[in-house]
Amino acid sequence: MAIVKGDIYRCLGWNVQGDIGPLTLYTSKRRGLVYFPKSPPDKPASYAQLVQRNRFRLAALAWTKCTPDQRATWSHAALAARVQATGWNLFTYYQLTRNAPPIHTIERLSGETLLPVE
Repeated sequence: MAIVKGDIYRCLGWNVQGDIGPLTLYTSKRRGLVYFPKSPPDKPASYAQLVQRNRFRLAALAWTKCTPDQRATWSHAALAARVQATGWNLFTYYQLTRNAPPIHTIERLSGETLLPVE
C-alpha cells in the first residue's frame, strides 16, 4: 500500500494541525490532510502576544526547576483525581492563574499536597 505524502503523520498516530516545524497542516473535508510551507508572519508579534509567550516561558522554567519528585507528585495527582489533564497542565494552569481552589480540590481528591509551589 502506498502512503500519500502527508499521511505519514496519521500513520504515526498524530492528528496534526497548525504549524509543525517548517509546515502548516490542517484537515480538509474534501482533501484530507493538507500541508504547505509555513509562511512567515507579516507583522511582528504584538506586546500582548510577547507578554503571553513570556508567561508560558516562565511557567515552563518553573516546571524545570521542580525536582523529579515534585513533578511526579503533580502527575500522580492528575491521574488520581481523574482530571483530563497532565501534571504539567495542572502546574501550568496554577502558574498562569494562581487560582488555588481547583488545585485544593485536586489535592483533596488525590491525597497529594501540591501547594505551596515555590
